[in-house]
Amino acid sequence: MSVLYGIHAVTESLKSNSGKIEKICVQRGQKNPRIQEIIEFGRQKRVRISFEEKSWLDRKAGGQRHQGVLCYMEELATVEVAEILESAPAPGLLVILDGIEDPHNLGAILRSAEVSGAGGVFLPQRRSAGLSASAVKSSAGAASHIKVARVANTARLIELLKERGYWIVGLAAESGRPVWETDFSSPTALVLGNEGEGLHRLVREKCDFLVSIPVRGSIQSHNVSVAAGIALYEAVRQRSHPSPGRQEPKKTDSF
Repeated sequence: MSVLYGIHAVTESLKSNSGKIEKICVQRGQKNPRIQEIIEFGRQKRVRISFEEKSWLDRKAGGQRHQGVLCYMEELATVEVAEILESAPAPGLLVILDGIEDPHNLGAILRSAEVSGAGGVFLPQRRSAGLSASAVKSSAGAASHIKVARVANTARLIELLKERGYWIVGLAAESGRPVWETDFSSPTALVLGNEGEGLHRLVREKCDFLVSIPVRGSIQSHNVSVAAGIALYEAVRQRSHPSPGRQEPKKTDSF
């Protein structure tokens, strides 16, 4: 059981059926209409509600800004790989995370994936952050709306996606190929590596293309969640404004 706090995060979790909320705790004397909506909605869904002192909520939220409300909930449920593949809207945009361990980065990536219209996100079963309260909070509610699957073997998942017609694009800071030079108009799976080590060797070798986001400052790379947002936006941009005469990528261009 984990603690999720903040008006937006609690509201989105109530709206979603992907996680079970055990209890909502509200600061005594709260008059915020948005919190009143949470109380009413919670009662409609038969969720237990308690009213507590602000100092109690401060302790439970670890001193973070809770805005007068928090809830106890189970970790959000994941789905099967097949469910994502069957429901992903055409032409297909998926995200594969190769060992993202920081729950805040995971949450931010889930938010970028959801607002970009991605059909789902894949996480390794081991050495990866899970759908904890911290990840859900950092996603600003997006974790409750995007499908997430756990996979035992990322390399095998990539092979499966290739069989389904997906191009596998790995984000690697050392690549000399800018992200905007890759065609995202076809079914695409974007692969993001660990915060420190990047893509694992086997995963890197399985990618059809390695791309980078050019930088102009002294720091040589973006935070992984920022990089994810930039790359996903490029996919949205290309699909919203297709270039005439754009050629489908060729396997001979792969790394």
